[in-house]
Amino acid sequence: MRSVNAAIIYYSSTGTVHALASAAAEGAEKAGAQVRLRKVPELAPPEAISANPAWARHVQDTADVAEAALDDLEWADAVLFGTPTRFGNPAMQLKAFIDTTGGLWRQGGKLADKVYSAFTSTGTAHGGQESTILALGNVFYHWGGIIVPPGYTDPVQFELGNPYGTSHRAADGAPGDVPLRAAAYQAKRAVDVAAALKAGRAG
Repeated sequence: MRSVNAAIIYYSSTGTVHALASAAAEGAEKAGAQVRLRKVPELAPPEAISANPAWARHVQDTADVAEAALDDLEWADAVLFGTPTRFGNPAMQLKAFIDTTGGLWRQGGKLADKVYSAFTSTGTAHGGQESTILALGNVFYHWGGIIVPPGYTDPVQFELGNPYGTSHRAADGAPGDVPLRAAAYQAKRAVDVAAALKAGRAG
């Protein structure tokens, strides 16, 4: 397999999406990729964070995770975005990062022809899981990206039940075995497709 660079870029307020992102990073590494796990900057006011003990604790617990930069997108062959759902759309923190990519996008399509995939978490049973992933797809279309969903291409996907991307209901607690395995598989699939594309272009 040709060497693949994979960026896992996410936003998480209380830790659910962080857990999925960590599983995705592990899956990408096991698939042979060089991996960057990156969080986007927190933009919520301190008083909002401190009012939620789980949010404040997660900010402290992930202080050592590097923040995402445009260089991570340029470096990567495969990019997986993770976000909680906000009314069926990505969280504003992730959207704010995406909104900084215009300059890179204009530089000869530096965001094009990469593999992209997305995962999410909601508070309720459905709560906009699919629409959030589809909303990120709109970004990937503009970038000229190659969208690689997990589909039903592995047995874990029939357990999870979401072919668009890994998703989890936060009301059930921290992600358990199935969503974590699904996130790892989704990343592996993205890396495998990126590797095949690199090999084909080199040939």
